[in-house]
Amino acid sequence: MPKMKTKRAAAKRLTVTGTGKLMRRTPGFRHLLRSKSTSSKRRAARDKQVAPGHTPPLLRCLPFGL
Repeated sequence: MPKMKTKRAAAKRLTVTGTGKLMRRTPGFRHLLRSKSTSSKRRAARDKQVAPGHTPPLLRCLPFGL
């Protein structure tokens, strides 16, 4: 059997919590922050959970869980 490799693109973008959920960054928090409201910036500063329907294929990209 060949070695299982981690998809590096997924590893750089996702983290696995202790309970097995996937967390992702909120988009839109890199630039043009002056025009965004304080509340939207506050929401974007927190990480979000990946939708449950998207989780199984993404977990297959991370065979060792990070």
